[in-house]
Amino acid sequence: MLAYQTRLSDDQARAAGFTGRRRGGRMEQIHNGHNGTATTTPGAQRRVLVVEDDPTIVDAIAARLRAEGFQVQTAGDGPAAVDTAEAWQPDLLVLDVMLPGFDGLEVCRRVQARRPVPVLMLTARDDETDMLVGLGVGADDYMTKPFSMRELAARVHVLLRRVERAALAAHTPRSGILRLGELEIDHAQRRVRVRGSDVHLTPTEFDLLVCLANTPRAVLSREQLLAEVWDWADASGTRTVDSHIKALRRKIGAERIRTVHGVGYALETPAA
Repeated sequence: MLAYQTRLSDDQARAAGFTGRRRGGRMEQIHNGHNGTATTTPGAQRRVLVVEDDPTIVDAIAARLRAEGFQVQTAGDGPAAVDTAEAWQPDLLVLDVMLPGFDGLEVCRRVQARRPVPVLMLTARDDETDMLVGLGVGADDYMTKPFSMRELAARVHVLLRRVERAALAAHTPRSGILRLGELEIDHAQRRVRVRGSDVHLTPTEFDLLVCLANTPRAVLSREQLLAEVWDWADASGTRTVDSHIKALRRKIGAERIRTVHGVGYALETPAA
């Protein structure tokens, strides 16, 4: 990976919410409340496994997430990541694509085969194909390096909230199944069928489809979808929406989601 993509300068660290001093070439974090004492945040007791082979980045991510209240373990290569995930049972993975041993895509496949877990994938290349492949093997979201630590922490919180909402929905069944032509959405079981056949969607893809289906044929802007599905109001994340839409089209049929150029997307339904 290129140096500018894998190293955090002092300015980057400060911009990402870190204050402190360098010790041994690493940024030592100080996270204080208004009265100078350490703060406790809502991530307490949730487990996050950070998989990244660059020590500077993995230390920075781990420090930020610990400051947010998460329990954090780290791994620096593919085999270690799979073993740690199996032994520690994390609630979420922050997973780099480029890893020694075998890459993050293979890590994602193996971990998801054993136990579904939300995955935030990190990539050093702003390549849409890589992003779609990551979503295809089970990642729920992705970020391209270099990234803001503030945004990364926010997305971790969002993914975990989505898992909680899905668990609640599973125990709070809605009456009936939403049918839009050959497309069926079962909210209680979080299942989708096309022409009677089950379609496997990631939690993010399911929430995105439901958001569109709530107002069929109505055009929703990328910013609206980003706020509703990701709880993220920053327009810089709209490419995340585009990539998830492409992944969703591949699974339910491209003709079912209409693009309104310069505006957003709409779910097409059969004419009455």
